[in-house]
Amino acid sequence: MTRPANPLSKCTMPFDLQQIELPFQMRPDLRRLGADAVHLHALAPASPLFHEKRQVSRAAQALHVAPGFDAGPAIAAIWQQARLDGIAVPATPAPPLELVLQQDLAVLDLASARVPWMCICVPSGWAPEEKIGLGLAAIHAPVADSAALNPRWNPLARLLTAGGSWERHVWTISPSSRFDQHPGRHVPAPWPSASDPEDFARQCWLRSERQTFFPVRDGQGQPMGQAVFTITVALQPLTEAVRNVADALRLQQALASMSDAVLAYKRLTAARAPLLSWLSQRAMH
Repeated sequence: MTRPANPLSKCTMPFDLQQIELPFQMRPDLRRLGADAVHLHALAPASPLFHEKRQVSRAAQALHVAPGFDAGPAIAAIWQQARLDGIAVPATPAPPLELVLQQDLAVLDLASARVPWMCICVPSGWAPEEKIGLGLAAIHAPVADSAALNPRWNPLARLLTAGGSWERHVWTISPSSRFDQHPGRHVPAPWPSASDPEDFARQCWLRSERQTFFPVRDGQGQPMGQAVFTITVALQPLTEAVRNVADALRLQQALASMSDAVLAYKRLTAARAPLLSWLSQRAMH
């Protein structure tokens, strides 16, 4: 079988499987970043990610704004961060953010306890237009084990908008090499029909997101109670992402420890058995 071209080229950094926490749990693990942390990367015009984002941008489906929200300070903060990250910011009038930056973007506003602005082109199986203007609890309601997370959202919003920078990673395994997995634009790809675990794995992709938060500041440099949320999507062929025995064991243990609710949320229920078989074989070599 011929593998599709690797869409990772010139787009994003691969995810290190050794970062996976065991046993697997749905929780907002955060790592504080320094003031010099890089949040944004230039979008290469020749990349597969650019072509997918351009399709969404041309259809006017990238930008979503809650009524009455002034996104000016947040957009200014994004361009300022882009300059700090070494990106050549175009002169005015600037092109759409989604065609300059690799990252999808959103704004968390503490005063309204809502997400009133999004520039999202490549969501991982969700529809931004259904989430705009909602709070963190409502946005994450479909997430497995969301009830256990609900008490954390308000303290988390205060933390994220207090002026610091933060990072977290999420991941899944997908049968699709497409970056854009908006449920209204694309039918979810089926899992491979291959009965051999190796053939099954060769048709799967590790999909990961590096998510960061950085503050929106006023003219005096003080935090405004808003944070920009960045999402960097990375795709790797699964057989390349699992580099060695340690990776195979880590991923095997993570999949084995997922609850039925998590497997269903991540659409991994039907894939876990063949993936565990393949990882068991990989761990032996």
